[in-house]
This record gives sequence, structure tokens and C-alpha cells, in this order.
Amino acid sequence: MNDSQNTVGATPEQRLQETLARYQELGVRQVKLGLTDIDGVIRGKYVGLTKFASLLTKQGGFCDCVFGWDMDDQLYDGGDYTGWHSGFPDTGFRLLVETERWLAEEECPYFIAEFVERDGSDHPLCPRTRLRNLLERFAAQGLRVRAGFEYEFFVFNETPHSIRDKGYRDLTPISPGNFGYSVLRTAALGNEFSAFMNYCADIDCELEGLHCETGPGVWEAALASQQGLEAADRASLFKTMAKGYFQRREMLATFMAKWSMDYPGQSGHLHLSLSDADGTNIFFDAADAAGISQRMRHAVAGLQRYLPEFLAMLAPTVNSYTRLVKGAWAPTAATWGIENRTAAIRVIPGDQYSQRIEVRVGGADANPYLVQAAALAAMEIGLQESLQPDEPVAGNAYEAEDDLPLAFHFASDLANAASRFEDSAAANKCFGDVFVKHFAMTRHWEAREYHRNINSWQLERYFEIV
Repeated sequence: MNDSQNTVGATPEQRLQETLARYQELGVRQVKLGLTDIDGVIRGKYVGLTKFASLLTKQGGFCDCVFGWDMDDQLYDGGDYTGWHSGFPDTGFRLLVETERWLAEEECPYFIAEFVERDGSDHPLCPRTRLRNLLERFAAQGLRVRAGFEYEFFVFNETPHSIRDKGYRDLTPISPGNFGYSVLRTAALGNEFSAFMNYCADIDCELEGLHCETGPGVWEAALASQQGLEAADRASLFKTMAKGYFQRREMLATFMAKWSMDYPGQSGHLHLSLSDADGTNIFFDAADAAGISQRMRHAVAGLQRYLPEFLAMLAPTVNSYTRLVKGAWAPTAATWGIENRTAAIRVIPGDQYSQRIEVRVGGADANPYLVQAAALAAMEIGLQESLQPDEPVAGNAYEAEDDLPLAFHFASDLANAASRFEDSAAANKCFGDVFVKHFAMTRHWEAREYHRNINSWQLERYFEIV
């Protein structure tokens, strides 16, 4: 729906009037906007056209409690940025006109917004801004980032009410059995697959592919690759809109890293490539047997060295670490390999167009802005310091993890990952002290909230016998 190509050279006032005229012609009466918080949850609202018009010319205000509470809207017991001590004032936000898309099922336009300080400067806690800052640093070096996200998610014949009534047990998946890449399942559910792909295209989140993964009701969606910030925008929107799509149809999708120990975890893999100002892929070297340039080696080495320190950004929940265990199709250390899906960092050989890195660490539960920011920050250091990786793993990388230096091993739980992130000089330099301190605080809170609760495993194990 974006008609920005028709307004090139127009003044802001002219663009505003053209947009409002277009909306009036379409019968649009409200606009939807969304901002992504620390946890990757999109917070937003509907606004009328009068309010929308004002947001195109000046920043809006949004209660900064979104930085003072968790994904369950429970207030943190720590943190300096906001809280009871501050009175939860408004923080600013800027509507991003270029992100316009049409939500057909809600019959209204949608815009992404970005948190800003009240003076209009960058907000230190805004996930989108943290990524944008990284991309700007790459751009200053004449480098452009292209990225693509892949998500695995379970689809159930359930509703938000039914899963609570069932205590999140004995849920009915949309299809039974392990049918990875199954043509049978996609044939039987052809209408559902086609309709979902069409929906994603309609909201400007086009899928490159969609198939069944291993496990009952597991789908995997590969979003078409985009320039860096657009890729994360689409990934963030995809997760929320996909959940809304299925709920409107009396179904439910989950992006938990692992909803059941009986089934594989759900990944959120990230593909990355870098090109120079001429559009040349700097990761590709035709003279190398695997097409790996020296700068690609530097980038891989940066990922190896710093992903363990940045892990909390890629594995941000307590549940994330039920996926990152040995023998569960997920890495526990920063291994790398060439066309090796058992490695944390997979180099995908190709040509000047397709040579890329796949970061296989993140789960489907992670904030895509922070996943991409963490990967780029690690690559940035690798490129700046001309780091060299160790030898690529041939064969089973899971068996090679124990042989890596301790610094390359991932934390086994959220609390340790948060502490490692907070103590990381590289994290503080790349993301800013304010962000690192706040994000680490939120992850420690998340870990403590888990340990404050008695789960079903503890009851079943200890209630009678001890």
C-alpha cells in the first residue's frame, strides 16, 4: 500500500495531505502503530486520523512502563531507567512513515514506530535503535547488511482460553506425528498453507518458503531476505501477526523455544551477508575452495569469540536453555563449519550473490532486533580486529564442542548468560552501558521469577516421596 514512490520531492505537508486523502478515499478511520519492547513484544495502539496526522509532524508519547515491566506486565524490582521512583512518565516515539503496510483483516494501515528520548535523540533501551546503530556503523565503513530470518513454530487446534483450561497440557496440534518436509501434510493442509503464505505477502512479510518440520503441527517459515533493518522489522511483525492470524481462526501458534521436552526445540536462525558499496559480496572469494574470503573468516571468528558473551540477546528466556542442550539439534558452544547444520555458525558456500553465514544459536522466542544486533556486533569486532577462527568442524559439531576453549562455551542457564553479558566489555562498548545494565537486569528478573514458582515437575517428584 505504500505510495512513497509517488511523493518523491514532495514536502512533508504535501505527503501528509496526500496520505490523508488516500485514506479518506479508502474509508480508513484509524491507523495502527506498534513499538517493539525489550522482550520482542510489540506494544501499540489504534489512533484516529487526526492523531495520526499529528504523529507525522511531531513525536508521540508512550508510557515508559514498557521498559519497567516484563512480558507479563509485572514491574521489575530493580532498574534505574524507570520505575516507581520516576513516576512512569511518557517516553517519546517516532512514527516511521516508510514502514507503512496494509492490514487487510483489520482494514487499516500499520506503521512501525521507534522509541526516542523526549528531545528526539536515540533511546538507549530501544531494541530497534540498537540494531539501527550497528547498521549505521557498517554503512559508515561502506558495508551493507542483508539478512533473512527462519522461524519454527507449533500450530495447535486450540485457543488462548482452551490452553489455560487445559493447564497447557494435552494440547491438540493441527496435525499429528513427525512429518518433516512432508508433501502429504502440506497437501492435506494445502488451503491452510497457501492462505497463510498469501496473508504474509499481503502484510509485506513475504515468505521465501513454508514447510512442515519434525514434530506434530510444526511449521517452518523462511522470510525472504531483505536489507538489514527491514529484515528485522518483518521478522518482528511476522511473529506477532502470525499469532493473530491463527487466533482469528480458532487456532494458536507458539514460538516458545521448547514447549515440550518430548519434541525438538524451535529455532530462529539468522542468515547474514555483507556487500560493499558496489554490491559485491565481501564474504565470497572465488579463489578459495569454499568461496570463503578473509573477511568472512574474520566475521566467523568474531561470532565464535563473542556470541557466548552476547548469548542472552539470542536466548532471552528461561525456556531458551531447554533448547540449548546436547543432543537436541541445537549448539552448546560456538562451533563453526562449512555447510554443517550441527554447527552454531554455518558457512553456506555459494557465489557472489548467495555466500552467507547462518547463525543457528537463536531460538524462535528471541527478539529479532537483538538477535541481529548481537550477531552484527560480534562480526564487527571480528572484522575490526582481523580475528581468525579455528579449523571448521567436519562431521558432528556437537561432539567437538567439549574440545573448544571455555570462552567459546555457552552458558547453560539465563542467569549465567545475563551475568556474562553484563560483565562483557565488548557488550558495553557495542550496545552502550545503559542498555547492557538494563537488559541484564531484566534477564536476572526473568530467572528469579522462574525460581519463585513451584512447577509441576517439582510437585510430581517431591510431593509424596520426600
